[in-house]
Amino acid sequence: MAKVLNQPIFSSRRFAINLVTYQEGHRVLEHNDPMGAGRYFKFNVVLKKPEQGGVFWAEKVIVNLFNRVYFFRPDKYMHSVSKIEKGQRKLLSIAVYI
Repeated sequence: MAKVLNQPIFSSRRFAINLVTYQEGHRVLEHNDPMGAGRYFKFNVVLKKPEQGGVFWAEKVIVNLFNRVYFFRPDKYMHSVSKIEKGQRKLLSIAVYI
């Protein structure tokens, strides 16, 4: 499977910002991110869409703007990204733990 480049920008106990690059050939299988106690939110901004594939899916999304900005609960709902057939997918991921 193609490598994922995850560059941390900021991290604390309750807040994290990462620049994530998914290479051609990569996919994210359907899953959720159990956190135990508390609530987990993600705000993902797709900075670069792949030329083909790499489509984000979530069982439930709180906000979806133009299929580029997603606000969702990765701890509570299943989510995935289809295989990137051509190009790469780059996103700014902001995680909040409450």
